[in-house]
Amino acid sequence: MTVQAQLPDNQLDRLETLLDDPSLPEAMRLDEIQGYLCAALSGPQPIPEEEWLADTLGSEEVLDTENGREAAELLRRFAAVLEAELARGEPPVLLLYAKDDVEDGPSDYLPWCQAYLQGVDAAEEDWFEALGEEEGKDDNEEITYLDERLFSLMLLTGEAEAAAREHGEEWPEGEEREQMENDCEEELPQAIADIYRFWAAKRGTKTIRREDPKVGRNDPCPCGSGKKFKQCCGID
Repeated sequence: MTVQAQLPDNQLDRLETLLDDPSLPEAMRLDEIQGYLCAALSGPQPIPEEEWLADTLGSEEVLDTENGREAAELLRRFAAVLEAELARGEPPVLLLYAKDDVEDGPSDYLPWCQAYLQGVDAAEEDWFEALGEEEGKDDNEEITYLDERLFSLMLLTGEAEAAAREHGEEWPEGEEREQMENDCEEELPQAIADIYRFWAAKRGTKTIRREDPKVGRNDPCPCGSGKKFKQCCGID
């Protein structure tokens, strides 16, 4: 790990050890967990604790094991410290491993960013739909703001480049590309804090009421197709 974390070092080390233990074979790495949690704690509504614990540790079943229970307790503390930091508007200190595990090598932002976007996708309510996004309709100021804050993640995962090339747009190369990536790496922590506070403010201005239980985007589609709702009847 190339940086210090918010938890005491002994607790962080213990958490890393547990996450690497064969008894938690599907658990995320610590960098991925931090990225996922930054998104899970944000959004129109935060992802419930029991859900993000199962997602980060690999399954609900591991929570019934000794190592799973210990890891879950450390993750609760980790999430509480992380959320307090985000609520203060402080850019989080990103937990990043070196690329290819090369000692003193450059930090690998890809797993962190991919896990954050996984957290976005796991939200019960689509982030952009919650802001009123509709096909054929111009983006409002809130959608534009969120889109701009997510750009660093989209660039560092390669999704921004893929989208540009798909639409026949040129993409920077050489020094220009490297500079753009460096800028996004530097801007990422503040963007994450901005996104958290944006959603916290949105949740504070309205109460969401539903007449019927909402089918989550990652829940099985009620039509019985066997697909996730977002991949079936939930497709716009």
